[in-house]
Amino acid sequence: QLQASGGGLVQPGGSLRLSCAMVGRTFKTYHMGWFRQAPGKERELVAAWSGGGGSPFYGDYVKGRFSISKDSAENSVSLQMNNLKPEDTAVYYCVADPLWHTMVVRQSGMEYWGNGTQVTVSS
Repeated sequence: QLQASGGGLVQPGGSLRLSCAMVGRTFKTYHMGWFRQAPGKERELVAAWSGGGGSPFYGDYVKGRFSISKDSAENSVSLQMNNLKPEDTAVYYCVADPLWHTMVVRQSGMEYWGNGTQVTVSS
């Protein structure tokens, strides 16, 4: 089970932080990430954190602005979103899967999905 928090309304250029905690599973055996979906658009992978210690993945549209990392708390990762743009407006979903390929290449069929959290970037 994944528990997501954070999100909200922010002005362009502002920052937000999303957090996702895994409950009831061994965190180290899972890769975790964030997808987003805006109205009328396809779902897209924003960022992924490797449970195996590999380099994180970022979508081209967020490189240099977003950062995913493991929290000091057990079983939790965060997505720091800086310099937000109106086009970042979407519902963000935390996901987890034991296979990197499933999450980053296939980008479908992930084992766990968290509750979506709305991010709105608007002046």
